[in-house]
Amino acid sequence: MAGKVTTAWGSAVVLDEISLPQSAADKEFVSLVQLLAGPDGERYVRFAYTTDGVSRRGPVTLREGDLERLHAELAERSGATALVATHDPEALAARATARLALA
Repeated sequence: MAGKVTTAWGSAVVLDEISLPQSAADKEFVSLVQLLAGPDGERYVRFAYTTDGVSRRGPVTLREGDLERLHAELAERSGATALVATHDPEALAARATARLALA
């Protein structure tokens, strides 16, 4: 996991990262989902891919199976990254309420 990255809003620190190795024909690459924090503490979720260990910020395409693996990884994590895991606003509200109850 890289320590710092550059975004359109300036530099940010990588707080968490999920790597999804993929291949297409003879090409090997890794899709990334990163939780970032800017200098003011604002959080971002960045989707990127790497080839030969170099991050690329072009379009990221995930196949259905890749999305299933992404959701499995996200389900095991807490924090802002987990927000990506749910499409259900009611489930998201229930998670937030449960977190508040634990605090």
